[in-house]
Formats: sequence, C-alpha cells, structure tokens
Amino acid sequence: MAEAKKIRITQTASVIDQLENAKRTIKALGLGRPNYVVVKNDTPQVRGMINAVRHLVKVEEVRQ
Repeated sequence: MAEAKKIRITQTASVIDQLENAKRTIKALGLGRPNYVVVKNDTPQVRGMINAVRHLVKVEEVRQ
C-alpha cells in the first residue's frame, strides 16, 4: 500500500483582525501563531481548509 503524500503547512500571518471562520480553520489545522508549522496528510479535506485560509498560510510538499 502506498504511503499518503504529506504537506507542510506554515502559518505566515496572524489571525488578528480575521473572520471567526478563518480563526477556527487555523486552529483546526493545528496552527495558532505565525511561523508555526504542521505536517499533514494531503487529503481533500485538508486542502479545502488550506484553501479557506490561503492568505494566511504557505504550503509545501514533503519529500519522502
């Protein structure tokens, strides 16, 4: 079975002055402050959350 692709998500901006929805999405991704980094499986659900806060995060594919 193939391993799931991983993506590295880095928060680049603060959630201050953002909509409540964006704040909750950042929290659901496991982020919270600028320069926090998490590694997640590349799934449609995670991609949808990233798309909702694309102005606050940077996404990179993790090489395995």
